[in-house]
Amino acid sequence: MAEERSLNFLEEIIEQHLKEGRYSQIITRFPPEPNGYLHIGHATSIYINFSLTQKYPGYTNLRFDDTNPETEETEYVESIKEDVRWLGFEWKYERYASDYFETLFEYALKLIDKGLAYVDDSTSEEIAAMKGTPTQPGVNSPYRDRSIEENRDLFLRMRNGEFPDGSKTLRAKIDMAHPNMIMRDPVLYRIKHVPHHRTGNKWCIYPLYDMAHGQCDSIERVTHSICTMEFVPHRELYDWLIEKLEIYPSKQYEFARRNLSYTVTSKRKLLQLVNEKHVSGWDDPRMPTISGMRRRGYTPESIRDFCARIGVGKRENLADMSLLEFCVREHLNKIALRRMVVTDPLKVVITNYDKEEEMVLSENNPEDPSSGMREVPFSSELYIEREDFMENPPKKFFRLAPGKMVRLKSAYIICCDEVIKDSRGNIIELRCHYIPESKSGSDTSGIHVKGTLHWVSCKHAVPVMIRWYDRLFVVENPAEEDDFIKYLNPESLKVIYPAYAEPSLKNATLNDKFQFLRKGYFVLDKESESDKLIFNLTVELKDKWDMIQKKQSDKH
Repeated sequence: MAEERSLNFLEEIIEQHLKEGRYSQIITRFPPEPNGYLHIGHATSIYINFSLTQKYPGYTNLRFDDTNPETEETEYVESIKEDVRWLGFEWKYERYASDYFETLFEYALKLIDKGLAYVDDSTSEEIAAMKGTPTQPGVNSPYRDRSIEENRDLFLRMRNGEFPDGSKTLRAKIDMAHPNMIMRDPVLYRIKHVPHHRTGNKWCIYPLYDMAHGQCDSIERVTHSICTMEFVPHRELYDWLIEKLEIYPSKQYEFARRNLSYTVTSKRKLLQLVNEKHVSGWDDPRMPTISGMRRRGYTPESIRDFCARIGVGKRENLADMSLLEFCVREHLNKIALRRMVVTDPLKVVITNYDKEEEMVLSENNPEDPSSGMREVPFSSELYIEREDFMENPPKKFFRLAPGKMVRLKSAYIICCDEVIKDSRGNIIELRCHYIPESKSGSDTSGIHVKGTLHWVSCKHAVPVMIRWYDRLFVVENPAEEDDFIKYLNPESLKVIYPAYAEPSLKNATLNDKFQFLRKGYFVLDKESESDKLIFNLTVELKDKWDMIQKKQSDKH
């Protein structure tokens, strides 16, 4: 019986709340801003919010934090919904902060009427200067003591579009000497004459994050508002606004984000990679975006497994890319169809094979007996990998060499008799003989060999392009580097063309997952055409980077 996982701190909080009868159901939300594509960091947040309401009674909303119309687009909304569903989660209600603009405006008026908010004519630079420092109190705005009537009038006129961008803001009236600088009269509303992707030109004032987030949580009666640790200083303002507005008391809880090694997850840096064409787009298979990982062939099951393994904590750390790749390998090993593809071909002629051709049976997936067998054409002329032959092999080389025998996967044992070279001494062909009684599944030859090679019949081979992907950066934590671009891995993409595939791959679909024998896991790319198949490397069979690190540590 598997050992039961201990509760994380969020589960402990929720179980205590349920035990006390504080809530009859748990309501969480995933609140992305629709200004870019989701990445692996978001996957962690999605997993936490949705898995909690799968474990405990309740549900999760998908709420778009669309209060910044300059950077938000419907394209991002649709991509986020696709990514959440692809990860295997379904929300109860689809909501938008913009659904609540009228209510949030009324909340702002309520604060004004209570003498807890005022309209400020100061510029953003002046407001920043008034804030003071962590060790020095701020100074009051000259507009802080406007009357309730004047503030209400000015705020209504702000909504009506009477003032230009940046000319006025609405600020909370709290305490300019507060030890938490976020509580020093934070800005709640600003003027932006920018059309919104949902409300068009109806609004020209928009709430800032702190004015929208907790209040939207409250409207939706979110019980546990789960954020990353960077929002810890905002919790005090979150609670202050809910208390002063006398609305449903949603509560904020923070967990530590998990950054991923050998990549960056900052939207600004990801956008730079795209804009400067270091990658082909947001869904480039080297990107840490969910769409990039999907295109690369990662599975939602493996990403959920990764999120579960790294857990939920209060201290930030760097999650190891090797762990994510391990989760991907472990799942693909169970589901991927085995296929034979030769990437660097060396021709083998079987001189005593007197048949035109024949079909040999090969397993689709030895881990899954229900996947059945497939027929693979075999003939007298084959391709093997060039690295599988050595003319003068070392002692423990168990692949093909002059006078040596190997088994061809699912077919026969062959022995190399002759090496053919061109005028420059390059090996261009091997001449071999086969053992007719050695066919896999009915071998009566009594011959035992240590090496098994994959192969493709020359006349049946399908030329394919392989995009061999590697990690995007050569340093473990590029996010810490000032000029992170200079740490890009120049070997992060190699194109192999033509590689030669067994003919069954002509029927590959975008949903299929493959293991190319002895190579790695691959998936068909969306840019493929019927006469030009492109396969992306998902992950190699073994962790190359782990081996490199071990070698480096051995040196030291």
